[in-house]
Amino acid sequence: MRHKMGYKKLNRTSEHRKALIKNMLNSLVKYEQITTTLPKAKVLKPQADKLITLGKKDSLQNTRTLISKLQDEASASKIKKTLSKRYENRKGGYTRIIKAGFRYGDNAPMAVIEFVERDIEAKKIDRKKTEKSVVTDKKAETPKENPSK
Repeated sequence: MRHKMGYKKLNRTSEHRKALIKNMLNSLVKYEQITTTLPKAKVLKPQADKLITLGKKDSLQNTRTLISKLQDEASASKIKKTLSKRYENRKGGYTRIIKAGFRYGDNAPMAVIEFVERDIEAKKIDRKKTEKSVVTDKKAETPKENPSK
């Protein structure tokens, strides 16, 4: 039984677990939806909700706490400016977990964790635009002659 156990260890050392949660929080704030394993999503949900609640209370101390938890000023400013305004009338439950089947390789249960009322365009932030540019290089078209002949 798990009585009086504070948190899930996720089979990692404390430093690795803290770094994992911090990186997942930054990705969740940036893309507003990430796919991960179900136990990691369940650990991440209360952390993300606490950060949104911190961002809703506008004070210097809360801003510094956000920056220290995330180690990323861009993510902290997105929480303060965008997400806190989006959820100002909501009292909690800013994230949801949707089960997404099982992973092919090891059959681990997968889940999608996302913000409620999320911005669909946030998922496409880092994708490069593919432009079909036609490059005509005359040197590539002509075969090189062998100088040894």
